[in-house]
Amino acid sequence: MITKQLAEQIVQQTMLRLHRNINIMQTNGVILASGDKMRVNRIHEGAIEVARTKSPLWITKDNNHLFPRTKPGINLPIFFQEDLVGVMGVTGEPQEIEEISKLVQLTTEMMVHQALIVSEREWKRKIQELVFEELMSGQPIQKYLQERLNKIGFQNKAPFYAMMLEVDPESSSYQNIIEQIEFYLETDSILVGHYQASEHFILISGLDQETFSRKVSLLADKLTKYYSISLGLGREVANLEQVHYAYHTAKLAHQYGNPNKPIVSFEEVEIYSLFKSKEAFEIQTYTERLLQHLDSKLQLTLQKYFESNLQQGICAEDLGIHRHTLTYRLNKIAHLTGYNPNNFQDALALQLALLLKD
Repeated sequence: MITKQLAEQIVQQTMLRLHRNINIMQTNGVILASGDKMRVNRIHEGAIEVARTKSPLWITKDNNHLFPRTKPGINLPIFFQEDLVGVMGVTGEPQEIEEISKLVQLTTEMMVHQALIVSEREWKRKIQELVFEELMSGQPIQKYLQERLNKIGFQNKAPFYAMMLEVDPESSSYQNIIEQIEFYLETDSILVGHYQASEHFILISGLDQETFSRKVSLLADKLTKYYSISLGLGREVANLEQVHYAYHTAKLAHQYGNPNKPIVSFEEVEIYSLFKSKEAFEIQTYTERLLQHLDSKLQLTLQKYFESNLQQGICAEDLGIHRHTLTYRLNKIAHLTGYNPNNFQDALALQLALLLKD
């Protein structure tokens, strides 16, 4: 239904342009807003008739007596998605304002449509956020929660994937980012919304791994084309009771992953998160002992070497250096640290040091 605030906005905007009195009424005939403030909250008999017939009504001097306390004018129904949501009236001689009233009706329905679509979207998002908070408790799914899920069209169908991204709700790009996510994934079973501080969640159900990976990759491409954000992907889970774990791992992926990567999965940072979450003196000692003699160039070389899965040809190409230069650097790392990057056990120790390094 049309709110009083929306009705006042419609009256204000249309009267500025038309210089005619406009009334916006509820379907029960109560005047919500009017250019004539004395008429607000009164009953408009003509509006009741329009609501009953869902058809336009001309009030003239000839039939004015049938509609007490009304003035001559044209009263028209306001529809939203084929439902009657209100009645609008333009005061004046009907023959003189016929064309104007049609224009006002069209403008009014457009404003109502936009406002109700936005409020409907906000309502749905709020419900999604409430549902997600319930899911984060990890408790068994209660009947009322399942009813809410059904109401917003979210399927309780495995598998479930959770993602996390950081967006400042006060930023100018906030609304655009959330709307792009909702638009791109609108055909899927999803929950999207704000969780804590600048955290935002995306929960998807019922997609196979290949389809999910493809969709997320395309979504990340679209978002990072205009915005500097990174998506943390949590572990896939088999039921709604495990969603809190999926989201927790998504947060870890976002927290410990490379912020310059559009997508970071939990698998990439799992080992790192096991250690990084423990602020221990031993960890600092360990990283300093292994890396203190390596300058930034050698540390980058080591990082790229591990990212290349110890394949020297790929690593040299990625770094833009000759393979012999890479061999020289790896030998130098082995000499300075006492750990050979080409040896599995030594490589593991060096990689952990890099991962644990602040």
